[in-house]
Amino acid sequence: MRLQVLGCSGGIAARHWTTALLLDDDVLIDAGTGVNELSLEAMARLQHVVLTHSHLDHIACLPLLIDSVFDRLAQPLTVHGLPETLRALRQHIFNDVIWPDFSRLPDPARPVLRYAELQPGTPLELGERTLTPIRVNHSVPAVGYRIDGPSGSLVFSGDTTTNDGLWNVLNSQPPFQTLIVEAAFSDADRELSIASRHYCPELLAADLRKLAHRPKVYLTHPKPGDEDIIFSECRKHLTGYDLHRLCEGDTFHL
Repeated sequence: MRLQVLGCSGGIAARHWTTALLLDDDVLIDAGTGVNELSLEAMARLQHVVLTHSHLDHIACLPLLIDSVFDRLAQPLTVHGLPETLRALRQHIFNDVIWPDFSRLPDPARPVLRYAELQPGTPLELGERTLTPIRVNHSVPAVGYRIDGPSGSLVFSGDTTTNDGLWNVLNSQPPFQTLIVEAAFSDADRELSIASRHYCPELLAADLRKLAHRPKVYLTHPKPGDEDIIFSECRKHLTGYDLHRLCEGDTFHL
């Protein structure tokens, strides 16, 4: 199993793409602007899109993706997410005002878009791959995912801030090799982090100490332009951790 990072920035700028992770060649985890890295042929091979939450930087390319390849898809594209996330897509995106309702096109009996609700703690089995949603603390209903493959496990926090739930769940499970966790703002923006329910390095360090395991830690979702200071502050707070920056193009094998 291969997980490829298409986008991992907290915003857009030259060579900055927002969150999208490609699992093998048929599953997309979030659909931010990183989807632009895929060819038409690669987009047409997708069968599932698994969302963490409804914010624009995580769904921005989903409408355009479907519009670009709906006539190339061998089967409907299934979008998985929390009930609240899917409701937001129906009401605010695929509503025939902002974008066509592809859950009814080209024909209600044969749509190119299907919705599938997820519940925290209930695994999603996709062949040999298991994605288990874990509730996290964000400004809208959101989950992270534990991703288990034939030879390893990885955890992706999605967007979150200080919480016990994520870490308690992970401590109750077997160890995993890799943690991809957000650090959106620098410590100078601590109050903004709290208000928007994101991590800054100080808040992240306090929470990582709750984790009983010691995986490799990859930082994602930094505000464009603040990447260096965020990583520097994380290194200061997290001495003794195997800490890395997540970059577009990074690939993990599980």
